[in-house]
Amino acid sequence: MTLCLRASKASAIINPTRSLKVRFLIPCSFSLHDSPSNNSAPPFSETHCEDLVSQLINEKPSSFSKFNWHRLAPVIHDPELFGRVLSSCGNPRLALRLFRWAESQPGFQCSEFLFCIILEILSLNNLMRSAYWVMERVINANMHGIAEVLIDRSMNSEVSVKILNLLLWVYSKKSMGEQCFSVFDKMIRSELSPDVKNCNRILRILRDKRLMSKATEVYRTMGQVGIKPTIVTYNTLLDSYCKGGNVQQALYLLSEMQRRGCAPNDVTYNLLINGLSRKGKFEQAKGLIGEMLKIGLKVSAYTFNPLIYGYYKKGMLDEAVHLQEDMVLKGASPTVATYNSCIYGLCKLGRMDDAMQRLSNMLANNLSPDVVTYNTLIYGYCSSGNLMKAFLLFDELRGRYLFPTIVTYNTLLDGLCRQGELEFAKQLKEDMIDHGIDPDVVTYTILVNGSWKMGSLSMAQEFFDEMLNEGLELDSYAYATLIMGNLKHCDTSQAFSLQEEMLSKGFLHDLIIYNIFVDGLCKLGNLEEASELLQKMVSYGVVPDHVTYTSIIHAHLENGNLRKGLEIFNQMLSKGLTPSVVTYTVLIHRHASKGRLKMSHIYFLEMQEKGILPNVITYNAMINGFCKARRMDQAYNFLAEMEVKGIPPNKYTYTILISEHCNMGNWKEALSLYKQMLDREVQPDSYTHSALLKQLGKDCKLQAVQLLENLLDSE
Repeated sequence: MTLCLRASKASAIINPTRSLKVRFLIPCSFSLHDSPSNNSAPPFSETHCEDLVSQLINEKPSSFSKFNWHRLAPVIHDPELFGRVLSSCGNPRLALRLFRWAESQPGFQCSEFLFCIILEILSLNNLMRSAYWVMERVINANMHGIAEVLIDRSMNSEVSVKILNLLLWVYSKKSMGEQCFSVFDKMIRSELSPDVKNCNRILRILRDKRLMSKATEVYRTMGQVGIKPTIVTYNTLLDSYCKGGNVQQALYLLSEMQRRGCAPNDVTYNLLINGLSRKGKFEQAKGLIGEMLKIGLKVSAYTFNPLIYGYYKKGMLDEAVHLQEDMVLKGASPTVATYNSCIYGLCKLGRMDDAMQRLSNMLANNLSPDVVTYNTLIYGYCSSGNLMKAFLLFDELRGRYLFPTIVTYNTLLDGLCRQGELEFAKQLKEDMIDHGIDPDVVTYTILVNGSWKMGSLSMAQEFFDEMLNEGLELDSYAYATLIMGNLKHCDTSQAFSLQEEMLSKGFLHDLIIYNIFVDGLCKLGNLEEASELLQKMVSYGVVPDHVTYTSIIHAHLENGNLRKGLEIFNQMLSKGLTPSVVTYTVLIHRHASKGRLKMSHIYFLEMQEKGILPNVITYNAMINGFCKARRMDQAYNFLAEMEVKGIPPNKYTYTILISEHCNMGNWKEALSLYKQMLDREVQPDSYTHSALLKQLGKDCKLQAVQLLENLLDSE
């Protein structure tokens, strides 16, 4: 009996309905003289070899580890012959053992051909867990050509699809996107349909890589070859569209899935609500929540949180609070993320007392604040200039066994640099290193920026050199900071050199960088050069935005050229650009400071009609204008209005009012405002004290401030 015959019979045992597809192309007669491992062994016949293999596989399946593998050297060194031996195994588990044993032997060279044989054997017998292990071996060996071998082999198409789908699954688990797309494409071209689960996995990879158009292409191909999408397919594609900012396309897909009889679930709606909230389409997002409730879907914190965050981000506190209340009424419990959104919104508006109250509410509801909670509160206190509270929270964070992140340290460093505390900032940088957190580009950029602002060019250079010595690559933000610093110190030549360096490193012509140049040149009084740069950026395909025009408008207004400033403003409107709160605040400030209160009020109303909400600086400009005109009642009306809208007065608001009351001799009213300022933990600065005590001699001012605060504390 020959080995060929035995292989055929064994194959029939594995799958009696299918004839053996492995072709025995070479004769099986060989001797051990062919083996490089044992040249001294005597030759023996083909029958002897067949009997040896038969004995090893069928009679002693447990003897692989003890067997003298040198006796099978000619088999494992010949891929074609070894393939026939594998196929002759009547038991697929024994075939796998033989394959694993051969893989461990010196000199054994595996190939796509051999991997295909063992995968075929395992797949035919539904041993897919073992097949998964083999497929991982294929990929780890970088045998990415196995897809072509599988497709080209004349095997059962059902088996081919099964193995190719397994290959797709392993590729997707390893996030090997390019290989996934390649196998998917080969299968489609060979009219072999990938499993819908694998299609969903490919869509997930494309979503994570932000390859929205490619995801759409895969989805359309699925339809063309008759692969029916599942709810997972639709939700993955919806998520891809929403993350790519194409919410309208996501809404079209929602309609399409409903037309095809696939009912959206809570995940579908949550994804769409998140996407709409990110785009500021709050009414549509709110409408979808109503739709969910109408069709009986369960709402949760995941439903409400994106919209709550969106409201807070836009400063729409009333809407956010009402939605939170509605959320609880609908049976959805607030999560840590809900509270974090609320705290972020309040911190952004400077309402730190309210933000801390939310922290207390979290704890009362048995929710543990996370590092994001503390980072947000630290950001709020640093932004309002209260570094003492920021560092108390930093200590509390560590007391709760939470670990500060690079964001925590960078926020504190930024707060210190804003107040000119460069030495403390350096110490904090060393502390973060001691705690195992390496400074990043943002860290050094903050320190460089802080040094520039304090006029310490040598320290800025020191931090810059240290950043380069650490091997950190400058990003666009770091370059922007350096360019801004050079412009501030009138070194336009060095600023433009840095831009050239950026371009040489592959950075594109960037709108932000051009805006920094335009603003810097305007502040230096180089309006002509700024206008030339405006034309230059257009020639490079960089379209000026409202920031660009606002810088030029502001420069003309500061130079007293109101007519030119308004001309640029109208030019900006004619190009279809929407002014920002900064644009309107610049115009309001200039008109109000010149006593043109009617015109400033027109702009104040106009911005709100366009949906642009005034901020604390806008209100300060209006209050300052009316104070200068001694129209204090109207100034207080604006103060009351900003409080109603959830915009707390800052130190400049109080200083403006205190100063004018002192000018008018209203000492009692000025003192009342100063006390209110302290009660609200708004830190007065030297300008506040100068305004309050402007009638006193310089030598008396410090003693007067100390006496004043002692008196207020005793009340």
